[in-house]
Amino acid sequence: MTEALSPAAATCLAALEAALGGGPRPDLAGLDEALLDEALRALTRIHGRAAAPLLRALAGDARARDLRRPIRRALYRLDDGSGSPAPEAGRPVVTRDPVRAVRAWVSGIDGAGSRAVWIVFEGGLGGGQSLCSLIINDEAGILEAAGGAITRKRLDAELAKLYRDQKLPWVETSAARVCALVREALASHQRARTDPPVAYARWAPFFAAIPPGEDGGPLAAAPDPLLVERSAELLDLPELAGWFADPAAIAEDAVSLLEMRDSRLVIPDQVKVEREAAIVGNAVDRAFSAEARPRWAHRLLEMSLVFRATGREEAAQIAAATAVAVRDPERALSGVPWAAAMARRGLEVAGDVALGRVRLGDVRRSPVAAGPSGTAGPSDPPRSPAPPGLL
Repeated sequence: MTEALSPAAATCLAALEAALGGGPRPDLAGLDEALLDEALRALTRIHGRAAAPLLRALAGDARARDLRRPIRRALYRLDDGSGSPAPEAGRPVVTRDPVRAVRAWVSGIDGAGSRAVWIVFEGGLGGGQSLCSLIINDEAGILEAAGGAITRKRLDAELAKLYRDQKLPWVETSAARVCALVREALASHQRARTDPPVAYARWAPFFAAIPPGEDGGPLAAAPDPLLVERSAELLDLPELAGWFADPAAIAEDAVSLLEMRDSRLVIPDQVKVEREAAIVGNAVDRAFSAEARPRWAHRLLEMSLVFRATGREEAAQIAAATAVAVRDPERALSGVPWAAAMARRGLEVAGDVALGRVRLGDVRRSPVAAGPSGTAGPSDPPRSPAPPGLL
C-alpha cells in the first residue's frame, strides 16, 4: 500500500502506524497539510475503523490544531454512511491496554533461509485482536510485514486456508518463540546496517512490549553417528525440495563436472568416480564455509522442531543430529551425507544454469541484501504471508 506514497508521506504513515500499534503519538506540528492528508488516506485505507481512536486523539491534540481539516476528513471517511462524521469528544483520552501475544505460528524454512510467521496480539491502541504477519530470513532479517485487526472467526477461516493451501508446513508454536525469531531478524538488520520494511514500524511497539522468551534450544553435545549417516534422507522430504547448495557458489565445480561427463576420453570408471567425488568435495567446501555452517545448522534445528510438531519424530531426530554435525567446525562436511547430497543437488542445478536451461536468479539460495528502505527478498520465500484484506 505504501508504494504509491511519496517518501515523506510513507515516513509519516510509518509513524502513525507505530502509534496505532501502541507507540508514542507522533508530533504533527508544522507538518504539511497535503502530506498529512496523503498519509491519513493510506492509514484509513489499510486499517479502516481500527484507525478511528488514533484519529480522534490527533483531532484533540492542541499541537495539531492547524491540521484538523485532514484529520476530520479522515474521520468522515470512516463514517458508517449516515452522513455524520464519527463522533468525537472534545479532548478524547485514548487508552492503551497492555499488549499480550496470545497465539503464533511458523512455517517451514525454504532453501534460501526464509520462513513466514504469524502472531496474534491482544491489547494496544484500541484493544481487540491484531494479526501480524512477517516473512523473515536468517541472513537479511525481515523481508515483508503485513497484518491488521482480525476477528476470531476470520482468524479461524484464514488458518484453515493456510494449512490447506501452503506448500511448506505450518505449525502452531509459542508466541515467545516467534518473538525470539523476530529479535534474531532485527539483530541481522543491525549487523548489516539495514532497516526492516516500513510496514514493520507499526508492529515494533508490540514486539518491544513482549519480554524476551525462548530460543530454539541448545544443540546436543555430540550427534548420534547412525542418525548422521541417514542425514541424506532428509532431502527426500517434500519440505526440503528447495534445499540445495547455492549454484552461484559452486558454478566452477558444476562446469568441471559437465566437462568430465562430456569428455570423449576413455577414462576408467573408478577414475570417474574418484574425480566426481573430488568435485563434490570441493563444492561442499565452497558451499558450506565457516560462516555458513552455523546458519545451516540453525535451519536444520528449526526444521527438526517443525518435524516434531507434525508428528515425525524420526525425521526430527535425524535433522537435530545433522545440525550438530554441521555446526562442529572440526568436522569435515564432505563426510556428512546430507552435505554431499546438498552439493550434488546444487551441482545439477548449477549445471542447468551453465547450459542456459534456467536463470541463476530463479534458483539462487541467498537473499538479496536489504537496502536502506528495508526491501529485500530471496528467490522463493513462503508466499501469501497475510490473509487478503489485511494487507
